[in-house]
Amino acid sequence: MRRIDRMLRQIGRGLSLIALSLIATNDPGAAQERVKIAYSSADASNVVWFSALDAGIYRKYGLDVELIFIQSATMSVSTLVSGDVQIANSSGGAVASAAVAGANLVMTACYINTLPYELIVQESVKSIEDLKGKNIGISRVGAASDVAARVLIRGLGLEPVKDVAIMQVGGPSERAAAFRTGKIVGFPSPPGTIHLVKGMPHRIMISTADFKKRFEFPFTCSTTSKSYFASNHETMRRLTMALIEATHFLKTRKQETIKFIAKYTRQSNQQFLESSWDGYVKLHDRVPLVTREGTEVQIKEALARKPGATLRVEDIVDDSIVRELEKSGFIDKIYK
Repeated sequence: MRRIDRMLRQIGRGLSLIALSLIATNDPGAAQERVKIAYSSADASNVVWFSALDAGIYRKYGLDVELIFIQSATMSVSTLVSGDVQIANSSGGAVASAAVAGANLVMTACYINTLPYELIVQESVKSIEDLKGKNIGISRVGAASDVAARVLIRGLGLEPVKDVAIMQVGGPSERAAAFRTGKIVGFPSPPGTIHLVKGMPHRIMISTADFKKRFEFPFTCSTTSKSYFASNHETMRRLTMALIEATHFLKTRKQETIKFIAKYTRQSNQQFLESSWDGYVKLHDRVPLVTREGTEVQIKEALARKPGATLRVEDIVDDSIVRELEKSGFIDKIYK
């Protein structure tokens, strides 16, 4: 009986793989389902979403995708709630905040589950001891740059505020100006961004990509409404399959991916493009499950801003499709 059970399970897995492969089609005449997806940043953190479009991966899985740029994650989530788009590329923080306010949203997969930042410091800062007593610049308290600064400082074995001061200096241009004049000795930055600013001698002191134990943070996640997820489950499955394959494309097709990064960021600086790819290729997960630990932290922060509200991880996370695809062998097949 046990041998028969094993055989049946193997047959079942084989049939699942066949069914999944039949979903993917390169037939240009095949019916394509129209899907609108919102994204809030044209930087390299979203390269998987761009690659899936430009490399024809969405169409391979029967999806005619329109990517719509929305200026901020908050506004991106708002368009999802209003029904103007079906899916949004969002962070766990934005989803938790919207859910606490009454939105019925769910994250179905997260392709980056950590903060993609590196700590840029002046060339004169040669050691951890050199950083003590100095200032690190952020945009504002509570922003992603603030979270990143604290995480990176702790990654060096130091304590934020106590060992290294954190200053609110404004956006990227203000931080660059403060760095150039010596008002601050460093600032957290997405991978590669520093190469866009000329005349600023610097070094990368630490990156979240180098952590032995990564800082869990649901950063780049497929998000939709619970009603859309329930009534369009197969669409969400095909989207997840496409983005998993696009992640593999990122990891294995460097030069083509760099061309996509250049196109969407509108940059030609080769150092920036190479550094962006080097940074983000390490941060994208092979199996895009949603980090429970990171989501829990974002929920706590959202609840702190809304006294009396309640929210659990299972209220805003359903990555069952990813689990099904992993169990079926689909992801292993993509990475062969």
